[in-house]
Amino acid sequence: MSSVQKTGAAGFRQRIDENPALRRTYRIGVGVVGTIVLVLGIIAIPYPGPGWLIVFAGLAILASEFAWAKRVLRYARGKYDAWTRWLGRQSVVVRATVLAATGLIVLTTLYLLGALHLVAGWVGLGGWTWLQSPFF
Repeated sequence: MSSVQKTGAAGFRQRIDENPALRRTYRIGVGVVGTIVLVLGIIAIPYPGPGWLIVFAGLAILASEFAWAKRVLRYARGKYDAWTRWLGRQSVVVRATVLAATGLIVLTTLYLLGALHLVAGWVGLGGWTWLQSPFF
C-alpha cells in the first residue's frame, strides 16, 4: 500500500489497483461494458444517429484498461477522419451514391429484421407479404 493516499478518481483507481482480485473484476467489467457498447455502435453505424460516436465510446471504455483498444481507437479515428475528408472532396454524384448505398443497407437490415412488415401492418398494409422477413 502506498504511503500517499490519493483522493477522487485517482484514489478510486489506486484502491482497485492495490487489490488483485478487485483489479481483475474491474477489468472484466470494463471489458464487458466496453464490448457491449462497441457492438451496439457497430450495429448502429448505418442508421441515422450517432453510430460512430457509440463505436468510439465503446473503444474509449475499452482503452481505459486495455492497450490494444487504445491502439485500435487511435487507428479507427484516423481512418474515420480520412474517410470523412475523402468524402468531403468528392463530387455530389459520389456523395449521393454513398448515401444511396447507406440507405440500401438500412432498408435491407430493416427488411431482414421484419421491421418493414411490422410498420406496414401499422398503416394498414399488412397484406403486403413481400415485406415479411425470411427469418421471422
